[in-house]
Amino acid sequence: MKILLDECTPRVVKKRLPERDISTVQEMGWAGLKNGDLLVAAEGKFDIFITTDKNLRHQQNLTGRGFAVLLLPSNQVPIVETLIPVIEAALATAQSGDFIEIPLTS
Repeated sequence: MKILLDECTPRVVKKRLPERDISTVQEMGWAGLKNGDLLVAAEGKFDIFITTDKNLRHQQNLTGRGFAVLLLPSNQVPIVETLIPVIEAALATAQSGDFIEIPLTS
């Protein structure tokens, strides 16, 4: 399972899940791409896209995408760190086309 972290998503997710195949938008050379272009670039290369962009599902058509989208409630590192077990559980069940929103309090 290949996972892509959005620009705004704390890299602590990658650090705390070292057994996962996680790349960042920056590592892929995609920093600065608009959301639509980023989603097209990720298509066929990643299975899950992790973001904190709450507007993504309202601004982009996610229907029929070949990857799941995992929305985190915050980009604040202390909050994201407390959610690592919830993120891990969501990754274990995510299927292509899913939109999974992690609540602030899990």
